[in-house]
Amino acid sequence: MATVKRRGSSWQATYRGPDGRERTKTFRLQGEALKWAADEVSALGKGTWVDPKAGKVTFQTYGEKWRAIQIHRPSTAAQVETNLRRHVYPTFGDRSIGSIRTSEVQAWVRGLAGVLEPSTVELVYRYLVAIFRAAVADKIIPESPAVAVKLPRAEPKRIEPLETSVVQALIEAIPDRYRALVVLAAGTGLRQGEAFGVTRDRVDFLRRQLKVDRQLVLLPGAGPTFGPPKTDTSYRTVPLPAVVLDSLAAHVGRYEVGDHDLLFTNDAGEPIRRTRFSDIWRPAVKAAGAPAGTGFHALRHYYASLLIRHGESVTTVQARLGHKTAAETLNTYSHLWPDSEDRTRASVDEVLGTASLADITRTSAPLP
Repeated sequence: MATVKRRGSSWQATYRGPDGRERTKTFRLQGEALKWAADEVSALGKGTWVDPKAGKVTFQTYGEKWRAIQIHRPSTAAQVETNLRRHVYPTFGDRSIGSIRTSEVQAWVRGLAGVLEPSTVELVYRYLVAIFRAAVADKIIPESPAVAVKLPRAEPKRIEPLETSVVQALIEAIPDRYRALVVLAAGTGLRQGEAFGVTRDRVDFLRRQLKVDRQLVLLPGAGPTFGPPKTDTSYRTVPLPAVVLDSLAAHVGRYEVGDHDLLFTNDAGEPIRRTRFSDIWRPAVKAAGAPAGTGFHALRHYYASLLIRHGESVTTVQARLGHKTAAETLNTYSHLWPDSEDRTRASVDEVLGTASLADITRTSAPLP
């Protein structure tokens, strides 16, 4: 129930919220006061009412509360914290969450697009959307301003696998301590975290297999831990070719197994950190004559290209790489499978035959 009373030259509308407290607002015209009161009472009845004071909490205050209750892997949690701190809070952190408008979100996205890759912009934007969505569910704001926002379009990138000669040059250029690591990645397609996290007990030299059921996780200010692979389908058993087995055996014979039974460690016998490994990888890339910007992940693409070149099916490549779906495999590598045009021509010729086509030509009615 709401009331509208005259207060001097103004009109004061009052209603009682679901918490029992009265909310009051003053208007110049009686009609404005009546409409506001009616809208608020209607929202109460529909269950869509939002406390106007709730939206005054700053975006960062609410965002940190949201972040604290999410169920994320440690690596994902660190990624969320970093992206919010670097790319979201500098713009919206001190703003009241209810004051942010769609046009401002669009302007923020445009600014990010000038300094970040489209895929990174989309990732950061998803975090923003999730926080606003939670605020709506908590009735902090009536609706999310992160709607109808246009994101930069990512140009499709065509994977061009490394030449075998380049991979061999990388193996030669990398310091001996990491040579088996590169051979392993090129011969199994393991992701970097999976390769860094290989332990002695996961390698079955007798059955020539490698069990992939975890990856090495190294977070800032924390010791090394093992985390689950990237996706549920990343749990897999990978066959080990002889070249990989020989390289691993030589490595085990030359270097001591490190902490946590890790096969690959740095010169101090410690787990390998991605940032430190970059200082070793980049000079090897340059020395091998690999394309500028070649990352460790290029070895995974090379492995996929070998499987495709030797006739493996989409489902086999998917299983070896631990992709979530066959569609993911095709979206990434479809251009590497042999072209089917010649097979199409041969199939038609085999069924219809040139003689049949000649007969059809002789018996067909002349064209008008």
